[in-house]
Amino acid sequence: MPKDLIIVESPAKVKTISKFLGKDYMVDASVGHVRDLPTRDLGVDEENGFTPRYEVIQGKEDVVKRLKAAAKKAGTVYLAPDPDREGEAIAWHVAELLKPVNDNIRRIQFNEITARAVREALENAQELNENLFDSQQARRILDRLVGYKISPILWKNVKRGISAGRVQSVALKLLVEREKERRAFTADEYWPFKVLLEGENPPPFWLELHKLSDKTVKPGVNHIASADEAEALQKTLEGGAFAVESVQEKQRKRDPLPPFITSTLQQDANRRLGFSAKRTMSVAQRLYEGVELGRRGTTALITYMRTDSVRIAKEAQESARELIIDRFGADYYPPKTRNFKTKGGAQDAHEAIRPVDVTITPDEVKTLLPSEQYRLYRLIWQRFVASQMAAANFWDTTVLVKAPRTQWRAKGERMLFPGFLAAMDKGTAEAETELPKLTEGETLRLNELKKEQKFTQPPPRYSEASLVKTLEELGIGRPSTYAAIISTLLDREYARQEEKRFVPTELGFIVSDQLSEHFEALMDVGFTARMEDLLDDVAAGKQDWVKLLKEFGDDFYPTLDKARSGMARSQQETDIVCENCGKPMAIKFGRTGEFLGCTGFPACRTIKNFTRDENGGIKVVERETPEETGVECDKCGRPMAIKQSRRGEFLGCTGYPDCKNIVNFERDAEGKITVVEADKPKVVGVCPDCGGELLLKKARTGSRFIACSNYPDCTYAEPFSTGVPCPEEGCTGELVEKSSRRGKVFYSCSAYPKCDYAVWNWPVKEPCPKCGHPILTRKTTRDKGEHLACPRKGCGFTRGIDDNGEDSGDEG
Repeated sequence: MPKDLIIVESPAKVKTISKFLGKDYMVDASVGHVRDLPTRDLGVDEENGFTPRYEVIQGKEDVVKRLKAAAKKAGTVYLAPDPDREGEAIAWHVAELLKPVNDNIRRIQFNEITARAVREALENAQELNENLFDSQQARRILDRLVGYKISPILWKNVKRGISAGRVQSVALKLLVEREKERRAFTADEYWPFKVLLEGENPPPFWLELHKLSDKTVKPGVNHIASADEAEALQKTLEGGAFAVESVQEKQRKRDPLPPFITSTLQQDANRRLGFSAKRTMSVAQRLYEGVELGRRGTTALITYMRTDSVRIAKEAQESARELIIDRFGADYYPPKTRNFKTKGGAQDAHEAIRPVDVTITPDEVKTLLPSEQYRLYRLIWQRFVASQMAAANFWDTTVLVKAPRTQWRAKGERMLFPGFLAAMDKGTAEAETELPKLTEGETLRLNELKKEQKFTQPPPRYSEASLVKTLEELGIGRPSTYAAIISTLLDREYARQEEKRFVPTELGFIVSDQLSEHFEALMDVGFTARMEDLLDDVAAGKQDWVKLLKEFGDDFYPTLDKARSGMARSQQETDIVCENCGKPMAIKFGRTGEFLGCTGFPACRTIKNFTRDENGGIKVVERETPEETGVECDKCGRPMAIKQSRRGEFLGCTGYPDCKNIVNFERDAEGKITVVEADKPKVVGVCPDCGGELLLKKARTGSRFIACSNYPDCTYAEPFSTGVPCPEEGCTGELVEKSSRRGKVFYSCSAYPKCDYAVWNWPVKEPCPKCGHPILTRKTTRDKGEHLACPRKGCGFTRGIDDNGEDSGDEG
């Protein structure tokens, strides 16, 4: 009897599920999507119902071949990609490819990867959800139409190679509008006051100015606006009396928050752990798919992490109840089981994000997990357990004090019962402020008065947490898309991050303004949110996806025609004058970013780098002196320095432009720099295909690779290996040299795309003595010189290297 075949999305799940099912099933992975729209053309027949033309993704041919061979031998094929729109699309495309060899295909879904959940899914296998697939298909075609139709207009008028996106363009507008608010902001001076008062009972306590002349004091609205006013008030207060006006005491209850959904997990991980949305989802994916836990083997730790539902399964609630009573006591469990209400419009197909087995505590897995996995699991575990616990109780005291022209306020708080805070390490850490015993009318003695000059602040730039929160509140995108939206804005260089806040670039400003002017509906927040609702209606079977696209096109195509003729070429002139010809400089965009270029181009080719101050003013930046390397120029004797071009790094003479000598260089196994002859590739071995010489060569973008000397007759090639195994758990690849499109050399896993581990600096096969990470990297900085450093974020370990390349023993 033939075995049944289960096809999952990720290779990591194969190991976890195979452990449950044993030899009764074949388990294989599609490794993400296997089909998509073509990369070189639109791939959508707009004249015939927006019919898409799908093709196998380049590089996935072997995966498809393997799945077909397995399906041909199988009894039933169970498609088990992730339980969401993207997962349904993956399942749909796999089914289309496998039907010719086996049409006995069923769809299974599970919210957690456990033996029980997988077997229940197999017992309740269903047909593919055509409505859910149509919703994803409509979204994909919408995004393709916007990108392919608008991008060429931006290439012509702004910069070649950039692109527009249906959802991320609206997110960009949020960043740009916030930055415009900041630039237009005018700071107001204000003087906050505090007084230290003492009554009949100790201790003295601080109060803040609450009202001035019976009006509530608020910076920017009603405040002390000058030093003269502040000085006058101080004199009045120092000669006046302070008396207790009222003392209000009451008990306050604080309920726990619901368990995490995708957006709140991203926000909390950003605020508390410093994780980006992309990093949060990547780490959560590993916890969901399964991690190695010693004697437990490969174990899935959390439920599916793409959800906007706060629903919790009854068996999970019961497990939480038992743990809470056993761990904290019966008083810590509420009289009634807590259930949370999911927001209207949210998809309720999956539970909230929670531990698969709440009895697996963070302390139990701390030594078994990488730091980032442990910290995220701890965050999820604590939030879930707390969500099922009793409320915390506090005793609040509010004191109002009268003085000449003013009213002062102090608030005290005392915890009576920690409740759910006990699960979040806050049971004893909550800041308590106890006030002395006071009575109405009691006269208080002024011990100290403090005043200081301050200025109102502009609205803050978005952090990842606040941007995700705003996107969710406005209905822009869906939880599963937030990380991709943010990554796209950064990757396209429409925004950058400064101190963990988003700052739109000049390119971002211009793209946003051009799109807002010429594609008003597309850039409208309300329109984008309504489109998300319509796509949800398609998924629910309430809306025809072709009709949705036609209605979108009725407005989009005429707008597109107007933009093609009406959008003018962007050239933002500045007040900076060209020092060579006297003409104004304008902001322009090149392959390496924005710069100031003379408007007299091509007659004058003067260019300058620039930055902006807090108010948006342009400041010219002089070029930094390149870091020297110790290599002398063989033509003039001056030092050579590492320089950067669009083809990668090279050594250039610091005597430029008098001396224009440049040479190629390479780093040895220890990262040391040596000059190489460009025309004499180094022989490093024998070609396994034809027996010719293997040569060490350099790619156009700067990284090294190994290729056969008999090219093009023999096309054998391999990346240049560092000899350092990939540090990712379970990965059998090794770190090889690669280079980015801009020529920046980095070192990534040879098993890519199955493993995406990468570091920017030369890897060293030595575990970090601080966090245990399997490798260190060799870095050079101005302050520390050449040293070893741990590449794991948050570790911070460094160790110096002396002039002979030996460790100096310094640790940071």
